[in-house]
Amino acid sequence: MTPWSLIGIDRAFRASWAADTCSPDDVADWQPGNPAWGHCDITSLVVHDLFGGDLMLGDVHHAGEPAGYQWWNRLPSGIELDLTSEQFTDGQTVTGARIVKRPLGPLPRRWNEYLLLRDRVATHLGSLPPRPTAPQASRG
Repeated sequence: MTPWSLIGIDRAFRASWAADTCSPDDVADWQPGNPAWGHCDITSLVVHDLFGGDLMLGDVHHAGEPAGYQWWNRLPSGIELDLTSEQFTDGQTVTGARIVKRPLGPLPRRWNEYLLLRDRVATHLGSLPPRPTAPQASRG
């Protein structure tokens, strides 16, 4: 296995995000100039596949109004990693961070997009760890 670099992981995701993996709620606003848009949920799951840790969820606000949700990762070291935070270019804020458990088995929504993103990332990084079959215990 070839060692990964942080830059390589970032590039793998950037090269893998596309309109066909974007959330259906966000696809109308997706564009190549902001490829992270609409990808936080499945990106955080693939990062979780790579490193474990906790899945984090927060509330997005724009101009003081609710504007959706943001997913990111807390790695086992405690470092929080959000590969899609750059999608917010219009003053959005994220509040109310909380740990959520990974669903068992196939996701109730966006399973095909998750698998497609995971496969594309693997094309760039090489073999990935197996997908979790049960949620990992949370530290918090």
